[in-house]
Amino acid sequence: MAPRRLGFWPRFAVVLVKPVLTVWTRRTWRGMEHLRRDGGVIIVPNHISHADPLVSAHFIHDAGRWPQFLGKASVFRVPVVGWILHRCRQIPVERGSVEAVKSLDKLIAALDEGGAVVIYPEGTTTREPDLWPMRGKTGAARLALATGAPVIPVAMVGPERMFDPRTARIGLRPRIPVTVVAGPPVDLGRWAGATPTRAILEEMTDTIMLRIRDLVAEIRGGTPPPLWQRPARTGTPEVSE
Repeated sequence: MAPRRLGFWPRFAVVLVKPVLTVWTRRTWRGMEHLRRDGGVIIVPNHISHADPLVSAHFIHDAGRWPQFLGKASVFRVPVVGWILHRCRQIPVERGSVEAVKSLDKLIAALDEGGAVVIYPEGTTTREPDLWPMRGKTGAARLALATGAPVIPVAMVGPERMFDPRTARIGLRPRIPVTVVAGPPVDLGRWAGATPTRAILEEMTDTIMLRIRDLVAEIRGGTPPPLWQRPARTGTPEVSE
C-alpha cells in the first residue's frame, strides 16, 4: 500500500523521519524485488537494535510498500501519540490476555487489505552475545497459517551501530553503514492447511528463523551458530540447528 494512498499523516511521517535517516546511515539495500508484489505480505526481520524499526521502515518504504508495525495496545491509548499511530496505519496488539485473539483478527484484516505487516519473530532484541538471531515466538507462523500470506525474511546488520542494546550506546555520527537484505518467501508449503498445534507452529517458526539467520550470515560472512534461546533453568541454552 503506497504512502500516497494513505493520506496526510503517513506522508508527514516520511517527511519528518526519512531525511534524518538519509544523513544518519549509509545504506546497502538488496532484495527489494521480493517486497514489490501486490497483496498482503508478512515481513519478518531479525532484531538487533532499538533502531531496527527505523531502518526496516526506510527499506520497506524505499521498496514501495507502507510498513505496518505491531505496537503494544497501551501505547495506542496515549493521547496524541496513539491518534497519530492509528492515522499511520500501525496495528495495536494486546498481549497476554484474551484480547490477543482480537489482535490476530486485526492482523488478518490488514493482510486482507493488502498491507505489509512487520513482525519481529524474536519478540525483542536478540540476547545472543554476538547479535545472531534467537529462536522465535510463534506469532508470525500462526498468522501465516491463518492467511496463507507469503512470509518475507529480512536480515539487517548495522543498526546496532546506531544503538547497541548490549551497551545502550547511541552512535550519532553520520553515514553509519547499514545493510538490509530481503529474501524470497520462506517455503512453508508443507504446513498449508495444518492444525495450528504448538508443535506445528514451533516447526514453522524455526524454519523462518533459520532462513533469517542464513541471510544474516550472507551479510556477515562465516558459519552461523545454531539458533540461540534464553538459558533454561538448568543454565544451559537450548539451540536449534
